[in-house]
Amino acid sequence: MNENISKISDAEWKVMEVVWRKHSVTAAEIIEELIGKTDWNRKTVHTLIRRLVQKEVLGITQENPYVYYPLIEEGFCKKEETKSFLEKVYDGSLQLLMANFLKNEKLSKQEIKELKKLLDECEDRGDKE
Repeated sequence: MNENISKISDAEWKVMEVVWRKHSVTAAEIIEELIGKTDWNRKTVHTLIRRLVQKEVLGITQENPYVYYPLIEEGFCKKEETKSFLEKVYDGSLQLLMANFLKNEKLSKQEIKELKKLLDECEDRGDKE
């Protein structure tokens, strides 16, 4: 697992969500989008951007103004973050996670149908014997 992915803070994830959605973006564009959705000021957003560049999760062009772009794909980051959470909270057991979730959440018939379909697909692939 890319160590930098697991070190992305919740605030940094918000910045990355903007970058992933727009693919390449200036700091001003990131700030414009986040200022209305958070209580952060410009300096806070610049600090988060700088940290993501240092962690090599966010790339930067040497143009003026700087343009930022993702160095790691969103899907990969989510997959690795999920693995990290599963390992940390459930000792790597997907079964324990699902059991806990299903005991504590109410699901619609459609959601249950979709989950069954996913489980059937896993079984058809022969994921784990």
